[in-house]
Amino acid sequence: MDLLEYQGKQLFARHGVPVPAGEAARTVDEAVAAAEAIGYPCVVKAQVQIGGRGKLGGIKVCADRAQAESNARAILGMDIRGLTVHELWIEAASQIDAGYYASVIFDRSAKAPLVMLSTRGGMDIEQVAADTPDAILKQHIDPGMGLEAFQARKIAFTLGLKAQQINPAVQFLSSLYKAFLDIDSSLLEINPFITTTDGRLFALDAKITIDDNALFRHADLRELRDITEEDPLEVEASKYSLNYIKLDGSVGCMVNGAGLAMATMDIIKYAGGMPANFLDVGGGATSEQVAHAFEILLSDKNVKAVLINIFGGILRVDTLATGVVEAARKTNIKLPIVLRLEGTNVDEGKKILMNSGFNFLVTDTMKDAADKVVAAARGTLGVTEWR
Repeated sequence: MDLLEYQGKQLFARHGVPVPAGEAARTVDEAVAAAEAIGYPCVVKAQVQIGGRGKLGGIKVCADRAQAESNARAILGMDIRGLTVHELWIEAASQIDAGYYASVIFDRSAKAPLVMLSTRGGMDIEQVAADTPDAILKQHIDPGMGLEAFQARKIAFTLGLKAQQINPAVQFLSSLYKAFLDIDSSLLEINPFITTTDGRLFALDAKITIDDNALFRHADLRELRDITEEDPLEVEASKYSLNYIKLDGSVGCMVNGAGLAMATMDIIKYAGGMPANFLDVGGGATSEQVAHAFEILLSDKNVKAVLINIFGGILRVDTLATGVVEAARKTNIKLPIVLRLEGTNVDEGKKILMNSGFNFLVTDTMKDAADKVVAAARGTLGVTEWR
């Protein structure tokens, strides 16, 4: 689950990470009142879960009440890369001396948290990594020991901070790492964190991703979810514990297992097509969940054909077939449906599909399935009628 900047900053403040004073606002009047309370100059910042807001006019400095009102009015309702601004963060302006990048992620290859710092704060870190990888300092953290003071001091000295900023930087990084652990985050990112002209350190931005699997431990954090920032189909899928991510292609994919999903998307690309989604129904899906998954796939108007690729284990093939037939009847499906099925009760599953009255196309291999579904999406398969 991703948080908005102001939600992240409120969590930072709770864990001792210094942030500029600020208030959230949903209306122009609330924004002006917040600006008056904070004082000028202040900054009006669009709250959307995407980067590059400043370049697109979503961050404005205000010198007085009139500017606060006009900027808030202009930014509220603004479209930023497909996301509509519903909330603002009004923040005290900072006198920036230098900007840095800081993040904590979980490095799965090393099986340990990873702290990353760079002196190129405010820049796209992906571009920094590509152009000047030596500009990024990386420090793995022993999960049993945590971020130790000597590691934080080493980082602070490497960044070139002033002597009087070393101890505050150690505390800054220690608090950041503690927040990472306490909220079960998979990503904490500050771009930039800054030093001010009077020597203080602040998190000027906040990007936080919380591990969905840990939300049962954080009832307060679950309340921060903003479904207006998410794709409607992804929200619908989450209601049924389905893993769905919308993509840009025309071939809908339904699979069981993330590894099989990745392989399926790869082979669709290899066949010359583009997947329209990542949809993993999981190993223990019921026929009802499968039916809902099917409906979600068909709700995407870009989908021209569907590939169902199932290896039956805990999810038996006959259970999958029953769910597909139920969904096909409910939605009055007209699109081509290609299936590649293997595993537990595969013969029973194929019989259910064959006796359903629908013209499902069942193949024996992934390559054959991919070739046929891509051709079907293009309208070149040669099948005259799909029921």
